[in-house]
Amino acid sequence: MRLDKFLKVSRIIKRRTVANEACDASHVMVNGVSAKASYNVKENDVIEVTFGERKLKVRVLDVRETTRKNEAASLYEVIE
Repeated sequence: MRLDKFLKVSRIIKRRTVANEACDASHVMVNGVSAKASYNVKENDVIEVTFGERKLKVRVLDVRETTRKNEAASLYEVIE
């Protein structure tokens, strides 16, 4: 699954266009490397998203095409 779609499905970022823009602006890193929106997300990838001065670091636990809002947090675990 594409990185921008995973960020939207997991509800880390609410809209896919915003996720795409964040990737283009180098605010998203995967496994310590700046990633493009087209990056193919796999289980155990570590994704770091920068929101202004805040940073969110998560480990991917599961990759699903769709998920319910209340189950979205089960796709990842927060590291920092």
